[in-house]
Amino acid sequence: MVSAMLEQPANDLGQPDLRFLAAETERRTLGGIGAPAVPTVRQILFRRLPFMRLTDRIGMRLLMLFVRRQIVAISGIEHVLTTQPFILALNHSTRREALVVPTALVFHRGGCLIHFWSDWMFRLIPGLAFVLRRSGTIVVPTKRSRYRAANLVKPLFEPEQSALEQARGHLAARHAIGVFPEGTVNRDARHLLPGRHGAARLSLETGAPVIPVGIRFPGQPAGAPIPEHAAMEIHIGAPLVPPSFAGRRASLADVAAWHAAIMSEIARLSGKSWEPRRRRARIARAAPTADAA
Repeated sequence: MVSAMLEQPANDLGQPDLRFLAAETERRTLGGIGAPAVPTVRQILFRRLPFMRLTDRIGMRLLMLFVRRQIVAISGIEHVLTTQPFILALNHSTRREALVVPTALVFHRGGCLIHFWSDWMFRLIPGLAFVLRRSGTIVVPTKRSRYRAANLVKPLFEPEQSALEQARGHLAARHAIGVFPEGTVNRDARHLLPGRHGAARLSLETGAPVIPVGIRFPGQPAGAPIPEHAAMEIHIGAPLVPPSFAGRRASLADVAAWHAAIMSEIARLSGKSWEPRRRRARIARAAPTADAA
């Protein structure tokens, strides 16, 4: 049971202890923990990455040199500096953040991976497919591609286990996983999508805490769709510990309530609102009226 493993000391992994990373982050970031944690070029080139092999360290440093340009600030980084299993739950506004955010967080964790759920179609992109394989992403094969030819090769990317089963296995092995509960890119700058209940159910079934993350895009016009290349802030909240049901299985109502708690915290961190049954609205730029012409 993952819930039992959560109580075990972190040093029994036979791996580097992440506590030194917390001290390093506090020492190297201006103002200590809670200050912007965007690494400098020097830190990217020389910070220790003890959880990675040499070739992966080189790749991580190269990615970070690109990624740091997309990030304005990171707050709450201390919440992910742990060897305990957890579920990272984030809002999803651009495709690029699916590469930028995991890279930044894994770098701060010394190369200790967070296994993110990833759409199978990303495995069709040369270069990115290699990065996803090396980072141990969990393939989600549920969606169909808009391109018929791509759907012909979809069976090649369907794993033997479902995404939930793979995630349970990672948590049981004391690994962290990452999920975008909205399930798709949502460029609405004001509202989150209702989201899917997979992360909430997984947390209740395993006892793993959920660490909420809100991604913000400062400087964007109010109400305008979030552009793909917008610079971002990453705000990481404190872990949310799932309630205990005294041995009984969580009901659908229990899952829905825990999902609401998770999404509400993501909404607060991302500066958006959340409603459980809100339909996804199309975001259109206001067309000039006759009076404005």
